[in-house]
Amino acid sequence: MLDQNEKQSDVLREDLQVPSRSASIVSVDEHAERRLVRKIDTRILPILCLLYLFAYLDRTNLGNARLQGLPQDTLHGDPTGKKFDWVNSAFFFSYILVQVPATILAKLFRPRIWIGCMAIGWGISSTLMATAFDFSGLMVARIALGTFEAGFGPGIPVYMLSVQALYYTKEELGLRMAYWFGFAAVAGAFGGLIAFGIQNAHLVRHIPLAISNWRLLFIVEGIPAVLLGLVCIWFLPDRPDEPSWHFTEDERNLSIARMNRYSTKEGTRSVNKHHIKEAFKDWKIYVGGVIYFGLNNALASISAFLPTILKTFGFTNADAQLLTVAPYACATVVIVLLSWLSDRLQTRGLVVASSCTIAAIGYILLLTVVSNVHVRYFAVFCITSGTYTSIGLVIAWFAHNLASETKRATGVPMFMAIGQCGSILGSHIYPSTQGPKYIKGFAGKSIQFLGMQRAYRLSSILCPSIHSRTVSYRLENRRRDKVFGKPISGEQINTSENADKAPAFRYLP
Repeated sequence: MLDQNEKQSDVLREDLQVPSRSASIVSVDEHAERRLVRKIDTRILPILCLLYLFAYLDRTNLGNARLQGLPQDTLHGDPTGKKFDWVNSAFFFSYILVQVPATILAKLFRPRIWIGCMAIGWGISSTLMATAFDFSGLMVARIALGTFEAGFGPGIPVYMLSVQALYYTKEELGLRMAYWFGFAAVAGAFGGLIAFGIQNAHLVRHIPLAISNWRLLFIVEGIPAVLLGLVCIWFLPDRPDEPSWHFTEDERNLSIARMNRYSTKEGTRSVNKHHIKEAFKDWKIYVGGVIYFGLNNALASISAFLPTILKTFGFTNADAQLLTVAPYACATVVIVLLSWLSDRLQTRGLVVASSCTIAAIGYILLLTVVSNVHVRYFAVFCITSGTYTSIGLVIAWFAHNLASETKRATGVPMFMAIGQCGSILGSHIYPSTQGPKYIKGFAGKSIQFLGMQRAYRLSSILCPSIHSRTVSYRLENRRRDKVFGKPISGEQINTSENADKAPAFRYLP
């Protein structure tokens, strides 16, 4: 009888990671840890942020190219705008289909090799768009672009942005996510400046360019991604538990201790098939996909059509390109501030609900204020800030709550793939025939964001994971505290078998 009780106690201790005689909590020098985090930031964030900058430039530069003659040169004028919409949405078809298998497959390779090769691939695809002479050529190039970017975007949260992240803890997660995803907004600002410069280059020199402005735009924004891919292969660190010249042995050991602080890591370049099945059966992933669907619907439309929308305010093509800079710059600042606040409060749902409200206000202003250009331009600031902040935090939120590496590698691209279906819809929501008021697009977006904001507040019964106060997550955390006791701070949690269902794991609300 005593032996049986001891066995049961051992099983419970293994699952909860209660310290045994042979286990002890590793003491960590806080000063050394802060120094390591700064070094990780300087080695990882600049490369990943620049990669995401050019990934987003290459994904969204169609909006700028539209005002530089692309439809007239390759789409026979495209009077209805439907061909442009299909070229824009072609990216998302391949992006959706490839995300899940690509992200799972990426786990079998060194991160720097995989990410670098993906960057080289999408850089070449974007550059080759400059050689397209008809609708079919543009479609093929966009499909190839989506294929390679599908191996990059979802893999970044798996690489560093979750509670079992290879380099960052949950207290550091939101702000780093803001730095990374904030470069999507920087890309919008930077893309407007590049487009403005290219469009006016021949005016400065008084010499006509030998190549169309939109073709030069694709070349200028595509080639740097290829070069960054080569830089990534050499300079981006791999997992901290693998040999690397980037860190000393003491730094590697400290990084491994941080990596194991909240979960049991899986084997290097291994896949847990059970966790793949669990991801497909987890309803929370599908709810996350619904949230991400609405956000990407707004993101795709504003990314592709912002220059066109600004032109309806009465500005010239060149001025419309330039005026996209300020809203995106503002969005970058808002992302960082709200993500920092989310980290400090250790909550995501309330901040996401607030940013959705900001975006909804912007669309309502565009819909109701017709003649005041200043108010309409202010509305654009609300839309970009609210949309980009919501998406960045939602990715970080769901990546954390999936717990294990394999479940995250499956679940993150799953809800992102569902969400990217919203990007396809967003690519068709501002047809040329609806201009200049675009009542259909503005009304749909305002209702969508208000509905999402209300869903955060009212759906604690039907959709608890998107409730503003994240009631379901909080209640589940309290239930586990009551049944299993509070987990010891800094102690490793065994998620290798049950992922986020492990008794000692706690959700981030």
